Amino acid sequence: MSADARREELAHGLEEVRARIARACADAGRAPDEVTLIVVTKFFPASDVRLLADLGVTDVGENRHQEAADKSRECADLGLRWHFIGGLQSNKAAAVAGYADAVHSVDRAKLVAPLDRGAAGREVDVLLQVSLDPPGASGRAGADPGALGALAEEVAAAEHLRLRGLMAVAPLGEDPELAFERLAAIRSSFLDQHPDAAWLSAGMSNDLEQAVAAGATHVRVGSAVLGSRPRFQ
Repeated sequence: MSADARREELAHGLEEVRARIARACADAGRAPDEVTLIVVTKFFPASDVRLLADLGVTDVGENRHQEAADKSRECADLGLRWHFIGGLQSNKAAAVAGYADAVHSVDRAKLVAPLDRGAAGREVDVLLQVSLDPPGASGRAGADPGALGALAEEVAAAEHLRLRGLMAVAPLGEDPELAFERLAAIRSSFLDQHPDAAWLSAGMSNDLEQAVAAGATHVRVGSAVLGSRPRFQ
């Protein structure tokens, strides 16, 4: 596909997603500028990131450390905000903090010290990933809601990290509206203790409307903008 054709394809995807966000905000009585679109470019090339930036995208999300590091370096001239949204290993946390402007997937205290060390000389925004799955669910990611208070205190005490809010993923096979209703209740309690940590990262291509209705401030959208992921080589 030519660069012009790909740009047109991306422009169409962006237009559709931005319209969905605007409609969801209108339905929820919110202003569209209350929701930040993070375009997730996992498995897509840096050339797509450049086209997206030219189309007005300012926030890019990545799931995998090495791919994120390579792309952020290759696109350093674009002035983008890079969001790391994937599962984070403690031995990669310091490296991730070296390029990520925001890390959405902090779910245990073991990650805090290496993130803080890697962020030295800059400030990294941190969101705590909370699990919406029942205890014992297979593939469960995220901290238990009851563990958020202690984890938040760890992040808040770190010199180079800024506690920003919460992130969650709706469990597979569950109505996302119900999942995000639980998330909204968890967030309400969290904000009582941390009123400045008001970010809520929730919603993807298939459930962004339900996330916006529940108060999401950031939605993480990949395929609805970029199309089906290419086969990873």
